[in-house]
Amino acid sequence: MTETDSTERPNTNNEPLKPEEQDPRRWRANGWTAQVIKNDSDDGWAVAMYVDGQDEPALVGPWTMGRDKKNPKPLDQSAFNTLVKTASEVLSRHAQQRRAMLHKECSVEDADGRWVLVELDIAADEDDPHAMLSASAGGDVLSKVRVPANFKLTVKSAEKWVKSEFASPTRE
Repeated sequence: MTETDSTERPNTNNEPLKPEEQDPRRWRANGWTAQVIKNDSDDGWAVAMYVDGQDEPALVGPWTMGRDKKNPKPLDQSAFNTLVKTASEVLSRHAQQRRAMLHKECSVEDADGRWVLVELDIAADEDDPHAMLSASAGGDVLSKVRVPANFKLTVKSAEKWVKSEFASPTRE
């Protein structure tokens, strides 16, 4: 695990950037804070990227040693911009992955030959696990029902639900 070097935890409020908040080991701008930290597992350095207002870093990665091979390379605008871009991409991928885990969909034909989009959205709720199953066609919601969180949406289960004219679905 890593811990912050002799500097304090990053300032995570949204106050205007002060020149003293940009130093060789901490750079703060545009809602982000980069903090160079000592890597406890070896003699190297790491950099932690925080989204302002968050206690945990969005990204922690290795940081380059300076020319003296003892201290870290100082942060600068170019490095900070690259770190912000990388951390933003990591957060975006995490959000996409979470959405993919909690959302499933498929399209099936109804009795009239129109395509119906059937979607399953799992509620991330530990106290009340459930999912919402919905059907829509041409932008109109045809049905929306609560189902168990472990309901399996397949083409077969969607066809069965649509053919039943949206009767309460049973688990496959």
